[in-house]
Amino acid sequence: MYGLVNKAIQDMICECHGEDTWEIIKRKAGYEDIDFFIGMDGYPDEVTYRLVEAACEVLGTPAHEILKAFGEYWVNYTAEEGYGELLDSAGTSLPQFIENLDNLHARVGLSFSQLRPPSFNCEHSSEQSMDLHYQSTRQGLAPMVIGLLYGLGKRFHTNVDVSQTSFRDQGDPHDTFSIQYTDSHSDDQE
Repeated sequence: MYGLVNKAIQDMICECHGEDTWEIIKRKAGYEDIDFFIGMDGYPDEVTYRLVEAACEVLGTPAHEILKAFGEYWVNYTAEEGYGELLDSAGTSLPQFIENLDNLHARVGLSFSQLRPPSFNCEHSSEQSMDLHYQSTRQGLAPMVIGLLYGLGKRFHTNVDVSQTSFRDQGDPHDTFSIQYTDSHSDDQE
């Protein structure tokens, strides 16, 4: 994964738990010699997985909760790290943005040549619901997708309810999420 992901994990831990906690996590993961992660540099996936594993131990929090929180954090983080216009170009509503995730990753791949993005496929089941099919070469990141969807809901001022309906780690061909959404502005008008 790119250093931008590891840097975001560091920033999230420091914001929520302090720099001392980050240093403990980094040491437990075996990366005490790394002062900082370079956003545009590629790092083995193992670095990210070990950071999450160490964070679980130090914080006493299950991996799925950390990954979900990180997914939600990632949406704002990337916007603030200079990718806001790119995110804006992917859509002006939650469903439009989700439909354009593969296109967004293709555009990101122009800058990050080693990017191995996941693939997303949407099936609209009603005006305010869809099934999202998520496929990745990486294992165990479905909770991060759930967090991303909640983060995107905040970005688009949309109330979101997400439930996972198929699980790759339980033998399904890929992960699937059922997403129910309502524009929170419409709640104000009722």
